[in-house]
Amino acid sequence: MTSLSSTADDSAAGGRETLHEISERVLWLSTSMIHHANRIRPNPTGLKVGGHQASCASMVTIMTSLWFEQLTAADRVSVKPHASPVLHAINYLLGELDEKYLTTLRSYGGLQSYPSRAKDPDAVDYSTGSVGIGATAPIWGAISRRFVDSAFSEDTPSGFRGRQYSLVGDAELDEGAVWEAVIDPGIGELGEIVWIVDLNRQSLDRVVPNIAARRLEKMFDAAGWQVITVRFGRLLENLFARSGGDALRRRILDMPNPEYQRLLRCSATELRDRLPGKGSDVEAIAELIGDLDDVMLTEAIRNLGGHDLDALREAYAQIDDTRPTVVIAYTVKGFGLPTQGHPQNHSSLLTVDEYRSLAETLGMDAASPWGRFGEGTAAGRLCADTAERLRREPVPSATPPAVPTDIGRTPKGTATTQAALGRTLLDLTREAPDAARRVVTVSPDVSSTTNLGGWVNKVGVWSSSARHDWFGDDAETIMHWREGPSGQHMELGIAETNLVGLMGELGATWSRWGEPLFPIGVMYDPFLERALEPWSYGIYAGGQSILVGTPSGVTLAAEGGAHQSIKTPSIGLEQPGCISYEPAFAIDVEWTLLASIAKLGRPDGTSAYLRLSTRPVDQTLADVPSDPAARERRRRQVVAGGYPLVRRDGATVTIAAMGALMPEALDASARLEQIGVVADVLCITSPGQLYRAVQARRGHGDAESWILDQLLPADRATPMVTVLDGHPHTLAFLAGVNRVASTSLGVSTFGQVGSLDEVYRHHHIDTDSIVGAALDVTGR
Repeated sequence: MTSLSSTADDSAAGGRETLHEISERVLWLSTSMIHHANRIRPNPTGLKVGGHQASCASMVTIMTSLWFEQLTAADRVSVKPHASPVLHAINYLLGELDEKYLTTLRSYGGLQSYPSRAKDPDAVDYSTGSVGIGATAPIWGAISRRFVDSAFSEDTPSGFRGRQYSLVGDAELDEGAVWEAVIDPGIGELGEIVWIVDLNRQSLDRVVPNIAARRLEKMFDAAGWQVITVRFGRLLENLFARSGGDALRRRILDMPNPEYQRLLRCSATELRDRLPGKGSDVEAIAELIGDLDDVMLTEAIRNLGGHDLDALREAYAQIDDTRPTVVIAYTVKGFGLPTQGHPQNHSSLLTVDEYRSLAETLGMDAASPWGRFGEGTAAGRLCADTAERLRREPVPSATPPAVPTDIGRTPKGTATTQAALGRTLLDLTREAPDAARRVVTVSPDVSSTTNLGGWVNKVGVWSSSARHDWFGDDAETIMHWREGPSGQHMELGIAETNLVGLMGELGATWSRWGEPLFPIGVMYDPFLERALEPWSYGIYAGGQSILVGTPSGVTLAAEGGAHQSIKTPSIGLEQPGCISYEPAFAIDVEWTLLASIAKLGRPDGTSAYLRLSTRPVDQTLADVPSDPAARERRRRQVVAGGYPLVRRDGATVTIAAMGALMPEALDASARLEQIGVVADVLCITSPGQLYRAVQARRGHGDAESWILDQLLPADRATPMVTVLDGHPHTLAFLAGVNRVASTSLGVSTFGQVGSLDEVYRHHHIDTDSIVGAALDVTGR
């Protein structure tokens, strides 16, 4: 590691030496975990195990300094994915991880490839692994914490408790989602946000030629962040103070990244030739480094701020808690390893000989690598003190308030499923205020166009501090934007990845702080695919939320193919940890939304996706039973995946339809009856629920299969036509329940602009097409 200045007092030097000793042990342990997984553990399949020794090494000093000097129990840290072994090494030294796990990296039931809240055995604050998602998660975690405090705590109604750190690789800053979050105007108030950028100037394949810290500094500064740059360590700074030091500083700062990285691979002799360069400062630099011995010279060239404990400490001390902060720390990828600075060291592994040599250098035993520090040593005492300082009280278990299953109203007239969303939320505030208080809605600037206006007027917009509503007295303003700590709606810019990132963290407060929330995010359904990965990642990390896609499908006829979603019903069916619904009627929206809310904020909870429409539909077509028992039976069927809407004696064909196409399915049934073909009509509300029931019947999974007996009883098995405003394969599996002949109608090409009738006809999902398909499948 870096040489230390001899001018420090003995006390500071002693503390620094202890931290230095711990950082070396963290380097050794993280390297050894990866080495064992690849070189020692049996691998019968021969498949690559992998790991990132170089990426770990560049973070060792940063994380050692952070954990052992800076963090409090209230802080949370999102760790760079490839540095997960460093996190586990630190947790091991703190006594938070059993030694048996150190040999299980990337093995079944062991330490995960990347930090995982759900699957790792030790403390992980944020699941990371997909580029950009882990980096931004603490931003949404900070907002979630502030919301919880303002709503349910009397201690810190407008402030924050603990910092939210992100440890970010510089190549991760290529991800656009990172900058969508950084520049969001609401982020400027979050002084607890601290990013530490591991600026090693390397990506997976190469040295990145264009990563320039000064450009990054300007970008963060323009977004209102405090920028602290940690370029050089104590050894280099001491050299810069000598004669010729200014020339050496300019030379290092001005050289291209690849040239600097090449110098890291040079011997002392090569450095004396290459480092002075070819400019006007050649002689001054050559004279300066001529006074250094070979060891000092090779140490100096890699003495960057991200590997210097004093430089990092000074940087942390400058953090301004009134606005977000980014610490840009210059590092060397692979620092301290034989692979340091090599352009292809991202996934490279130490050879057995290199590993043994590292053990000798660090004073460790390659055959017995898992040693902790003794209790009586300075390092052992610091580990114990740090463990005590960072120890957290267990998160209290809180049962979410009860959510009603049925408001009791039966919608009349003509309505859309999209409008039913806002109406159900308003009804919830009257029927179950305790549950409604836990609801947090989030949208990317589409509140008014997704029928949330009434809800926003009722509950207000959340802000950490109250803001004056300048249009509050304007009689022509329909939706009022009253902002304050008591609001329950949050609006971000037009960035769907931000929206679902926030939803994931709002949905994790039950496990982080013992306060369950019911987050509901609304976006245009065509953009679900854009937001899918971070939303899915949030579910993986334990964030339970409801995503509402509206409006949807080619039913959004006038918007054309770019705004007509096709694959989203299939996505809902296939997304783990999620139940998807596509209601046809307003009452179905109410029942499925309430059932989905009731599954949030609990250890056995799950997320939900509702696909809604702006098509006005006659609500009497739902034929809601008036008898209370029959109504409850219908409600249970809706939540379980579907219900029979038309049942006739002597039926010879079944039409199974979903969502906005229920009017066409019912019209087709009526027309078929006129020509002597009797058709049952099924209203499918959740293909996913039905598919799980099918799998359970076949011995796969533990879902209940009773809905299949009520929806598709064997004694009513007939040829089937399925139809939906989405890809036809979504419902195609239904014919396999009773192994009947079938035709699946849906949308499998890009949409067209036109009237609803024209667009439906174009995709063969209109009434005529359903009638024709029914005649074909029955052989008429």
